[in-house]
Amino acid sequence: MATRQGILGRKVGMTQIFTDTGEVVPVTVIEAGPCTVTQVKTEQHDGYNAIQMGYDRARHLNKPERGHLKDLPPVKVLRELRTDDVDQYQLGQTIDVGLFAVGDLVDVSATSKGRGFAGAVKRHHFRGGPKTHGQSDRQRAVGSIGASATPGRVFKGMRMPGHMGNERVTTQNLAVELVDPERNLLAVRGSVPGPRGGLVFIKMAAKTAEARRKSNLAG
Repeated sequence: MATRQGILGRKVGMTQIFTDTGEVVPVTVIEAGPCTVTQVKTEQHDGYNAIQMGYDRARHLNKPERGHLKDLPPVKVLRELRTDDVDQYQLGQTIDVGLFAVGDLVDVSATSKGRGFAGAVKRHHFRGGPKTHGQSDRQRAVGSIGASATPGRVFKGMRMPGHMGNERVTTQNLAVELVDPERNLLAVRGSVPGPRGGLVFIKMAAKTAEARRKSNLAG
């Protein structure tokens, strides 16, 4: 497994910044870190290499949480990050936005906004039924969802109305446009999933330009 770095944070909102050439760049501002390393997992002891980091100070902890975070700051959120380079991390170490630099590519994971129950037109961008020729209630309907006697059932994964949003979403290869260690702020180009104030996990991009080029050649 390749070495990856990451940090937890919360989405502040979107704005725009100007480059030295006058280009207007839409960015999402994230309040990232500081995070505390709360556990270091090794392949010899745990079966795999990873670090566990904590973020956002907690007001109350139950007894198991207090035992796990003994001699460490009380944190509200715990997340794991797989990495082979566990030797560079120590228990109680602080991770901040200084590990990123302008121009880096990152992947941002978060829970998308929940949209409740939605029909197929909104959820899957169906065009709907005909607007003429006698139809009265089929304009936003799904239409046929299966065959007749064969196979005599509805296939799994059929696109239908249902719960929309509130899913784990990862936006890949976002360029870092601004790093402010003093205010723990990180600005990435474009949008990231989730509402303002939502928890986000920022990691170094897993699919770099070289990896994408190799995958395109292999395909």
